[in-house]
Amino acid sequence: MSDLNTAEIVLINISEVFISLGLVIYGFKFLLRHITPEKFYVEACDDGADDVLIIDRVSTEVTLSVKKDIPPSAVTRPIFGILGTIHLVAGNYLIVITKKTKIGEFFNHVIWKATDFDVLSYKKTMLHLTDIQLQDNKTFLAMINHVLSVDGFYFSTTYDLTHTLQRLSNTSPEFQEMSLLERADQRFVWNGHLLRELSAQPEVHRFALPVLHGFITMHSCSINGKYFDWILISRRSCFRAGVRYYVRGIDSEGHAANFVETEQIVHYNGSKASFVQTRGSIPVFWSQRPNLKYKPLPQINKVANHMDGFQRHFDSQVIIYGKQVIINLVNQKGSEKPLEQAFATMVSSLASGMIRYVAFDFHKECKNMRWDRLSILLDQVAETQDELSYFLVDPVGKVVTNQEGVFRSNCMDCLDRTNVIQSLLARRSLQAQLQRLGVLHVGQKLEEQDEFEKIYKNAWADNANACAKQYAGTGALKTDFTRTGKRTQLGLIMDGWNSLIRYYKNNFSDGFRQDSIDLFLGNYSVDELESHSPLSVPRDLKFLALPIIMVVAFSMCIICLLMAGDTWTETLAYVLFWGVASIGTFFIILYNGKDFVDAPKLVQKEKID
Repeated sequence: MSDLNTAEIVLINISEVFISLGLVIYGFKFLLRHITPEKFYVEACDDGADDVLIIDRVSTEVTLSVKKDIPPSAVTRPIFGILGTIHLVAGNYLIVITKKTKIGEFFNHVIWKATDFDVLSYKKTMLHLTDIQLQDNKTFLAMINHVLSVDGFYFSTTYDLTHTLQRLSNTSPEFQEMSLLERADQRFVWNGHLLRELSAQPEVHRFALPVLHGFITMHSCSINGKYFDWILISRRSCFRAGVRYYVRGIDSEGHAANFVETEQIVHYNGSKASFVQTRGSIPVFWSQRPNLKYKPLPQINKVANHMDGFQRHFDSQVIIYGKQVIINLVNQKGSEKPLEQAFATMVSSLASGMIRYVAFDFHKECKNMRWDRLSILLDQVAETQDELSYFLVDPVGKVVTNQEGVFRSNCMDCLDRTNVIQSLLARRSLQAQLQRLGVLHVGQKLEEQDEFEKIYKNAWADNANACAKQYAGTGALKTDFTRTGKRTQLGLIMDGWNSLIRYYKNNFSDGFRQDSIDLFLGNYSVDELESHSPLSVPRDLKFLALPIIMVVAFSMCIICLLMAGDTWTETLAYVLFWGVASIGTFFIILYNGKDFVDAPKLVQKEKID
């Protein structure tokens, strides 16, 4: 062990604390990976641990053994967790966490962000593959590495990050004895598919880490000389996961696109308070396929049974969270209007006393940078927010109050407008919590605490950026308001830049991103015996011909302008001819826009929708 990088390996020994509290340490904190030509060995290096996970690289069998079985000749490297295994064209691959960053401590539990990974092939050679198979395997590996490169994978070896404080407070002794993998909320376990082989063998569960995708930040704060921990967690669902324009609405099981559960936690003098909100796509069957237009028209499915999916969605939401207060922030005119009307109609038809619908046209109300008008919405839902309350447990573990329901906010993407509103609702809840805990004095306003306000606003803006990058491919819009409390000209310029980047990615790289997510989550399984490569999709001749014609025609138009003919009429004729040719070709390309965008190849989303 003398060759280990001790600066990289941070061991925090809290075993005695857990034992005194009667808690179980579910995962190994520190591991060594040993490789031989025949096997992978993963050695647990916690105090007193003698377990070694052995993976046969030929038979793929997984067994549990002891340290003395590790060959001295094995190549050794420290790792920090097993993400899982995946089957590609060349065979199985083992994915392990090789670097991590400490985010903070959560009630004496250390929370980590996974920052680097290794993808290790079981096979020692690729000679058994054809050239086409080699290329497909390379592309599939690129997809896996792309997902792993997206920031936001978090884990803990001793704490269940997938559940809210309130859900964890209402559990049985049997639940407490389960491994982290068994007890995790499967909606938020992004490596659930990768761990399917390990999950089938309970004896190796301590090697299997459930990993969350989303955002976590932790801050030690002080107000009035009183110190407390403030934590923000966003859990991104792996059900109906994907990218902005290729995954909208709901599926037949009622899972909403871009569903994120966000929990704000306060820890002060042993008391813990929590406020939970959710966001998710408008829960009807609709799509918005990219087609080279800046804003494609949303299409509502005219034949689907919307009520069935809608009811499935809210039945599950009510069971998990209680009352639902829907805040729909989409425009109430233009292309977004039919979706707002469909949502309102579905809520009215369901006629559930557990669901309340609030429509607030964000862009109309806040036009001309009148963002102070957001107070209209806050005032409208203030009484409801007080009724829903928040979760609070005292230092001895007694539940003081429960949160009776959640705000379910949405806009079109459930990113920019949604995050602004969520941050304002969370601040209002935090104001009440800190007053009740005695941190804030009576009459004091959270907005007046400059040092904390800076932390709070930046954390929510960082949360917006993380969620936006994971779904839309760029940072969030409107974060200048979240960070500073006002809209700025520089913020508008940055929003314009991010919008341009989104346009490019949504049209020319999101097919690959969607395929990557589908492969990673197990929505698509690689079959090396498949005769036809799913990645080889023939392109129509117009895909190559029309852009070339447009570029040539535009170039000739410029040349004719720069190199004038003998007469102005001759020059004008040439310019008009090539100008009309380039403009005409451009509109033909735009009309056939769906043929020119980067579309997913692995899972036919049209069939799912």
